[in-house]
Amino acid sequence: MRVALFTDTYLPEINGVARTLGRWVNYLESNGAECRIYAPTSLETADPEPYSVERFLSIPFLLYPECRLAIPNPLHLRKSLQEFKPTIIHAATPFNLGLLGMRYAHKNGIPFVASYHTHFDQYVSCYKIPWLEPALWKYMLWFHQTCRRIYVPSQSTLEHLSIKGLKHLEVWGRGVDTAIFSPSVNRAEVLASYGVDPAQFVYLFVGRLAPEKSVEVALEAFEGLREEIRSSCSIIIAGDGPSSDSLFEQYGGIRNVVFTGFVQGKKLSDLYAAADAFVFPSSTETFGNVVLEAMASGTPVIGADAGGVADNIIHGSTGLLCEPGNLTSFVDAMEELFVSSEKRQLLSQEALEYAKRQSWEYILKELYKSYVEVVDASTPTLHHDDRIRMIP
Repeated sequence: MRVALFTDTYLPEINGVARTLGRWVNYLESNGAECRIYAPTSLETADPEPYSVERFLSIPFLLYPECRLAIPNPLHLRKSLQEFKPTIIHAATPFNLGLLGMRYAHKNGIPFVASYHTHFDQYVSCYKIPWLEPALWKYMLWFHQTCRRIYVPSQSTLEHLSIKGLKHLEVWGRGVDTAIFSPSVNRAEVLASYGVDPAQFVYLFVGRLAPEKSVEVALEAFEGLREEIRSSCSIIIAGDGPSSDSLFEQYGGIRNVVFTGFVQGKKLSDLYAAADAFVFPSSTETFGNVVLEAMASGTPVIGADAGGVADNIIHGSTGLLCEPGNLTSFVDAMEELFVSSEKRQLLSQEALEYAKRQSWEYILKELYKSYVEVVDASTPTLHHDDRIRMIP
């Protein structure tokens, strides 16, 4: 099997999509498949860059500045694909690179699949451009109309896209590496490194600091805690992004609010395990990798009852769910975990058991089987001179 993967983000970039695709490519190659990845130039540096990755000039994407939109040379890309001779083409982006991958697949009778990673339709409201949503969906429906499979990260995402009219949907879930994320930690040492008193009850948020993540809900809920509780608590905000400066300006001077900036690797896994509760108010997640990472760390999760977050949390069992954007709901959940060590222990144990069942090996094995089914079932239905009908 020879897989051509088109994506707007890839390793060494640090985000959920890049890491998931990197893990998938490693799995494919370890099982004898050949891969070639087509991606934009990265702001990060890889030393050395894998020979299988081809980079293209790029510009920041409006709805996600850390993500780049490639400006590929179609002639160069076609020559590369003709040399590589892919047996399946996978678009992890519906934009420039994905569009060229789709066209090449159709013109050459190569099975074409896609994966859906981001609710851009929900982002347009967060970025105050809701007028763009109808046009975005019109394009998304057109782009995906001939996919043999569309892989989505959660059941809620599948249902969301099905309602919108997309077909051939299949859940490609996410796993967690319990060798990296676990409850084992020197809590006092970790918290002290961030200037947090280990005697405090610590709430944690991890993620991109951007409007769609609703970070301010966690911060305002912390402010809304009863004084006798809040005086014994701290909240750590771990992450970076376009809202970093405004959030720090508004909340950075509040007592026991700590901004760490971007954290990764062992420092991040230690931070998860050192916290007493994880607060994640984002309602735009297709999955929510950070929720599963917190669970694997034995840290009780308070999340928004929406999207992929709600797919991972069973309210009162593996975590607590709150009405999206409802400060009272988040305050009540945060106070409940502060008051009840018994509740924290129950949620921690159930979350750990759930996380242990989310094996990457099983998830990637199932995706590989789906790839094989697509390739085996595919026969050329379009010829070289066929043309893709463009959006009117």
